[in-house]
Parts: sequence; C-alpha cells; structure tokens
Amino acid sequence: MARRIGSRYVALKVLGRGASGTVWAGEGPEGPVAIKLLREDLASDEVLVARFVQERTALVSLDHPGIVGIHDLVVDGVDLALVMDLVNGPDLRTRLERERVLKPALAAAICADVADGLSAAHAEGVIHRDVKPENILLDTAYGQIRARLTDFGIARLVDAPRRTRATRIIGTPDYLAPEIIEGLQPTAAVDVYALGTVLYELLTGWTPFGGGHPGAVLRRHVTEPVPGIPGLPAPVAEVLASCLSKAPAARLTAREVGERLRAALPALAGLPRFDVPAPDGGGHPERGETPPPLPAGVVPLVSGTEPDASRDTHTNLVRPTFSAPPVTAPRRRATHRKRRGRAVAVLGTVLVLGILGGAGWWLAKGDDTPPREQQPAGSTVSPTASAADGTIQGRSDGVSASVPAWAAWAGLPVAPVLLIGGPGGGGGGGGG
Repeated sequence: MARRIGSRYVALKVLGRGASGTVWAGEGPEGPVAIKLLREDLASDEVLVARFVQERTALVSLDHPGIVGIHDLVVDGVDLALVMDLVNGPDLRTRLERERVLKPALAAAICADVADGLSAAHAEGVIHRDVKPENILLDTAYGQIRARLTDFGIARLVDAPRRTRATRIIGTPDYLAPEIIEGLQPTAAVDVYALGTVLYELLTGWTPFGGGHPGAVLRRHVTEPVPGIPGLPAPVAEVLASCLSKAPAARLTAREVGERLRAALPALAGLPRFDVPAPDGGGHPERGETPPPLPAGVVPLVSGTEPDASRDTHTNLVRPTFSAPPVTAPRRRATHRKRRGRAVAVLGTVLVLGILGGAGWWLAKGDDTPPREQQPAGSTVSPTASAADGTIQGRSDGVSASVPAWAAWAGLPVAPVLLIGGPGGGGGGGGG
C-alpha cells in the first residue's frame, strides 16, 4: 500500500527493516528514491527532531560516488524520514551470508570504495560511526560492483545526548574502536578502525575480535592483538595493521587507506579465497560451533556464559599460577568469627584504657576535700602513717579512706597566725 511522506514523496513498497526504521522504495519529484522511515518513538523525540534539522545541510551536501546520497530530511507529524538514492543491489551482509569469504581483490576494491566515501565525509566534518557490512550497498547499476556507504549520520542523529548517557556505547560491538569502548570522544579514526574490521571479515569470514558475549568482544578490542592472516600480501597486511591499531593516531586516514588498497590490487589479482579458521582457534557459538575449553587460570568475563575463546585475557582476569586451596563456606565463616573477635577485643581494650585514663586524671587533680573553713562542723580529716601498700590512711567524718601515696598531703609549716573559725570553735576563735 502506498504511503505519502510529506508533500513531495510517496512510499510504494518495503525494501527492508532495520534497528532504526524501515526502508521503502518510493517516488519523488526527480524520480525513484529510497525512503528510510524512522521508528515512531524516534519521531516523537523532540531532541532527535532538532538534531535532524541541525544536520540536514551537512548530510544533504555529501555528494560522492562512494556515498548513498541523501536528498532530503522530512519531518511531518509522526513521520521522520530520510530520502536517499535508490541503489540497485544488495547490501554487503547479504553477499557475505551467501559466500562467507570474498576473493582478496574484490574485498580490497570494496573497502577502497568505502574509504573514498569516508574521506569525502570526513573532509566535511561528518563521522559515520557505524561502518559495517549492513550499511554498505553493492551498486550494480553500471555493470560493475561499486560499494556505497549508506545510513550516513544515522548513528549520530539517533544518538541523542540522553541516550548516550543511558547506553554509554553506541554501535555494533564487532566494529567498535577501542577509544569508544574506553569512553573517549569519537573522531574520524573510529570509521577507519571499523573499515579495517570489515576488510578482515571479507578476507577471512570472521571479525578479528568477534564471538561470544558482547562484553568479551569489547574487552578483546581493547586488550588483544589482531590475529594474523597467513599468506596475505604485505601491502594489505600493513593496511590492516594500521587500521586496527589500538591508538587512533597510529591509523591511516581514510584517504590513505583507499590509495594503498588500490595500489595493492595488482598483487591480489588471481589470489583465491583465504581459508582461515576462526581467530580463537575454535568456533563461534552463534554459528553453531563448539568453542574449546577455557585454559587453566582464565576466569570467564561473565559468569554463567560459555567460554568465548582460548585466547589470552587481560591480566586482571587471570588467576595466579600457584595452586591455592579453595576457600570453602566453613572457612569463610571461621574467618569472619575471628575478625569479629579481634574487633571486640580491640574495642574492649580501648574502653578499659579510657576508664583507667579518666580515673588517673581525676586522682591527679588532687584532693577535692573542701578547705577547713568550708567543712561542716565536727568533720575531721587527719593523715595517718603510710600503709604497707604505699597508701595514706585518712578519715573523713569517721569513714576510713585510702589514697595513693603520690596523692598524699605534703607537710606544711605551722601557721604563724591564729586561724579563726577552725573546727570545734563554734563561731569564735580557738585561743588558749
């Protein structure tokens, strides 16, 4: 059923569906077009619509044979669509699913076309951010295959700021550059890394770091070297090594990749397809193949999943080589009891020391007995001889008390004057 898109275009039939929307074959004022209609939830996002309006000029201005040109961006009610060139041919993923591996010369020619398109986009300040076989169309309109990169800017348009914070990583794990995984700002070098991954896949049938849980794939991008391809001519091997470098600054530019791959085409002419096993030495679970057992000492990145590879892992995922006895539940409980016992002992010691310190301070403060003139009538305090334990015995109101020797009263000289108001004198002087 035909569907009108905006005031100028009509969508006639569905060509395919993807993660971001549906592609229709349609008609416009200038003839046949492809119309990518984005999902309704994306069309209702005001931030994304604003980004469409901001990016329209840059995307429409991209004009290169290696790029599927964008004619228009349509915002009409619930419809949000990109109107593009209609390409006569399948995408590269469809070709790979049918053949698995391409001849080296064809693989290099396809990637050279894509590199040329990327170079033109990078010159305009536009980064694709999602280079993969699904976004490479094989145009056969001119009697020969020409690779053209589509969905330019879709990843950047759909990646609204709030989505970036929620998902952190945007893109397909097999083709993500290490700097994106580590949270750095993407540059044109991320497209070169993804293109190198596509070239590796076209030559071998495998992505260099794919297979297993997505978390394991991301880890390999950051920590592992690129598996070699036996028999690959040196010029292409050097291009691959540069494109897949962990450091963005060490990678070739897209223009240099295109130039070097075209220069290497004569060396690749006539070479048969490579027969390369999966880079992990085993199989990929998603392809129905059983991977080898995990090597001794290697800890699976995600518990409960199948081992993803026999390759070395990052150092923090490898146990020490010595054989330590396993820690059982009873041992853990005993350890916890010992720790609690030590904590209680330390706390008790601190409390006792605090009490003793407070008592010593109080005793060091001296005798708190009020002066004679403040004592009640009839009360007497008189030091006696030292006891055997070094204390001084005294009496206060007839009650025996002991104080340490160091806190005893010092001998005082006899007062030179008569004290008035002494004990036992009532209100008068104690003369005589």
